[in-house]
Amino acid sequence: MTAQEQTAPDGWRVFHGTGSAPATPPDLPQPPPWRRFRGGPARPVPSADAEAASRRLGPGHITPQLGSEEIDVVNAALLLRRPLLITGPPGVGKSTLAYLISRELGLGRVLEWNIVSRTALRDGLYAHDAMGRAQAIAAWRAGLGQASALEPAEAAPAEGVNSALSSRDRQLPPVLGDFITLGPLGTALLPYDRPRVLLVDELDKSDIDLPNDLLHVLENGSYEVPELVRDAADTARVHTSDPGEHAEVRDGRVECREFPVVVITSNGEREFPAAFRRRCLPLEMRTPTREQLLAMVEGHLGVRPEGTEDLVDVFVQRVQSGGTHSLDQLLNAVQMTTAGGFQADGDGRKLVEMLLRDLAKGR
Repeated sequence: MTAQEQTAPDGWRVFHGTGSAPATPPDLPQPPPWRRFRGGPARPVPSADAEAASRRLGPGHITPQLGSEEIDVVNAALLLRRPLLITGPPGVGKSTLAYLISRELGLGRVLEWNIVSRTALRDGLYAHDAMGRAQAIAAWRAGLGQASALEPAEAAPAEGVNSALSSRDRQLPPVLGDFITLGPLGTALLPYDRPRVLLVDELDKSDIDLPNDLLHVLENGSYEVPELVRDAADTARVHTSDPGEHAEVRDGRVECREFPVVVITSNGEREFPAAFRRRCLPLEMRTPTREQLLAMVEGHLGVRPEGTEDLVDVFVQRVQSGGTHSLDQLLNAVQMTTAGGFQADGDGRKLVEMLLRDLAKGR
């Protein structure tokens, strides 16, 4: 970021809520001294998952503008290298914001960590397939035993023929790193040269201890894999959450180079500890306005079909009357009414009513 850009009225902002993919990813502001990390060596960020982003955001030709307050909070989180804690009713686009940030800033594939009541911190950091490793070691030892049984018969092999002994010498034991897979959080904290985007979805559904367990990792940007710390090898090549990708872990410790863009969503079903909230920047997302809803529909479908305004008006009216509704319902209703031959009156009207039903009623 140039000095001229920094002195402009909005020069400190790198995110503008347009959702448009840049030709060249913008430079991010330097982190404050207390949020600088020294992980290495630097790794390039994997390419974006265009299909996943398109499912969340649409093709990207038309995207709704966030409010200036929301944009400022996102930029503050980027500048301060702090997680965003996003609250709001279901279906208002909380998790979609992670994809919006990633697309606009060119930060590659979004890492998703979906939280349930049984989720523990280790699930997000890494998984160790101990059973698979034990089976691989047993198979390796069995292979050694079979090779040893063949040795007497192969005592004098013909010239140019490999002996069982030399074959056994070339057979290496299973490597521990082959059975370690870094989770979404663990992958996001690898030393990438640009920050990864991590979506921690519905943290309020977690066990009561998980937010507190996250504090150390979010503060220090690092963690250890105990199995690798105890291993004799100094370096291990492990799997990551990105399909087909691997990473080198030295001395069993992972530390980020650029703190990831952490987007934590909550439906407001519980209060988080003060120590956890202190480390996050809060962002409350409200139900989109009529104009924003129309833009979202057009962004996903590429066009604004006839009758969209009427469906949006019905949707807004039901939300304002206190119902629980999701943007997915509106998109489904618009898509149905544009299907060839579908009539939105008579029996078709009943189907539209079903698609726009109040989710709080359980049916």
